[in-house]
Amino acid sequence: MCGIVGAVAQRQVSGILIEGLRRLEYRGYDSAGVALIDASGNIGCTRRVGKVAALSESLDSEPLNGTTGIAHTRWATHGKPTEANAHPHRSAGRVALVHNGIIENHVELREELRAAGYVFSSETDTEVIVHLIDQLRQQGASLLDAVKRAIPRLDGAFAIAVIASDEPHRLVAARKGSPLVVGIGIGEHFVASDQMAIRQVTDRVIFLEEGDVVELTTLGVRICDAMGRDAQRAIEQMGDHADSAEKGRFRHYMLKEIHEQPRAVANTLRGRIGSKRILEQALGVAADEVFDGIAAVQIVACGTSYHSGLVARYWIEEHVGIPCAVEIASEFRYRKLVVSKDTLFVTISQSGETADTLAALRLAQTLGYKATLAICNVPQSSLVRESQLAIMTEAGPEIGVASTKAFTTQLVALMLLTAVLAKRHGASEEAERSFVDAMHTLPALIDRVLQLDERIREVAEHFVEKRHALFLGRGAQYPVALEGALKLKEISYIHAEAYAAGELKHGPLALVDDDMPVVTVAPNNELLEKLRSNLAEVQARGGQLYVFADEQAGFTDSDTVTVVQMPHVPALLEPVVYTVPLQLLAYHVAVMKGTDVDQPRNLAKSVTVE
Repeated sequence: MCGIVGAVAQRQVSGILIEGLRRLEYRGYDSAGVALIDASGNIGCTRRVGKVAALSESLDSEPLNGTTGIAHTRWATHGKPTEANAHPHRSAGRVALVHNGIIENHVELREELRAAGYVFSSETDTEVIVHLIDQLRQQGASLLDAVKRAIPRLDGAFAIAVIASDEPHRLVAARKGSPLVVGIGIGEHFVASDQMAIRQVTDRVIFLEEGDVVELTTLGVRICDAMGRDAQRAIEQMGDHADSAEKGRFRHYMLKEIHEQPRAVANTLRGRIGSKRILEQALGVAADEVFDGIAAVQIVACGTSYHSGLVARYWIEEHVGIPCAVEIASEFRYRKLVVSKDTLFVTISQSGETADTLAALRLAQTLGYKATLAICNVPQSSLVRESQLAIMTEAGPEIGVASTKAFTTQLVALMLLTAVLAKRHGASEEAERSFVDAMHTLPALIDRVLQLDERIREVAEHFVEKRHALFLGRGAQYPVALEGALKLKEISYIHAEAYAAGELKHGPLALVDDDMPVVTVAPNNELLEKLRSNLAEVQARGGQLYVFADEQAGFTDSDTVTVVQMPHVPALLEPVVYTVPLQLLAYHVAVMKGTDVDQPRNLAKSVTVE
């Protein structure tokens, strides 16, 4: 979603801010801007619609100089993508502010501030914050105190960074429901919505906690907690993995991340499985408490993470024998809920800051669930910190908006969860060993599928001129079909829908003709013959089939059937392995269509607003 970068230094910071924005481009945005306090105490501001490159070009021709500044990439929520709506926003040339999140009571505040004489130049909810802070400063408050006094007036979730013309060597920032990190330097300090944005200037960071307000000067950092008390937060050292977010030899981040999946999966399994058993203690010190006596599982997630939860439902109910419900986080929050006794509440999120998922967790903590577990890729995220237990996915940075390795590592984490719960519910040592043996083979199996890249690229050529596609799957492959359809629509802009194959005759079959490609995944399992019958219905109506089939399943190419032969895999691993070729299919179609693979239109990587 939106990105924040700020700096207070003894050197010019314009270049630092622009580089920080570039490192946040993976989040998705539609405008960018920067504000700096110059040597005369004036706040200069440049904003541009479009990419950070356009902002950088403007600054090359008309530079802004200053040792204190803030910058932002915006993804439109309130108001269209225009320069007037882009951040930073200023109030009377005295205060400038950038903001991630949403202010829910902005209408009331806007009317109040208008009555006090403030003139609004944008459609955004953000502008009320900067005018409110300016109003408080005109009443005599310092910048720090004005921010502290403004926060209780703001309903919603937000992170802000603020500078003022008469306090030119000071930056104040705050978080409430939206992530913010402080970078520690020598005679200079930084703030950002993601540590990646400031990795080029420091590897020492502080992750602010909910309600924190921070004051940055060249002399130091002062943090106040939600109660207004001075607080100490641990300084953490960022590892070298933060520099791994480069494309390297790959044309796009997405392709790089698809090919990183064998290693990401191996990393997620490392230290958690032995030669014959699951190492439950490696899942965390609270594992014994959390997993003891679980009688049901409730999974809540959004988008791709929701699809991983749907796969887990099949696993948990088959191998553990307890009920498992899966729900979209935004729907979970807005209906009457009935909580079964001894239910484990599981949230899944790549970033750990997904607004709806985080809100669902906070709601669940009031409803009597036995325990909470987060499956996440970011150890310092809000979701992890607010859950009793977390299984980290170890995917490393994922830059492409369309999730790939985050999804497959989520499935691996859910596989580990299934195995632990199965053991707690009486699974035999033989069953546990079967789980572990299958997991050990997974990285190599994914690598074998990646070697099919050229064949999948050839298949992708058939899709370039298509406007619609159907994806089919049965059993645990139905969520895989959902994920495949999502990937194709996300990055190629082809309308794609997925159905359980048995639902064809209940409506979707009406769409099938010789111009409608039908993609299906066909592992060699107990549902294969049922799937064959469904596919025959497609062929009978002139549909073109594209089948990703187990090499032992007996599918061959014909005039109406194109087959990609897949390696035989254990049933447990099928959803993970069969996801990979669908990712490659979507990627190659998007490249051939010339779309923006890594930053598809209208989408953001981390959805930190509702």
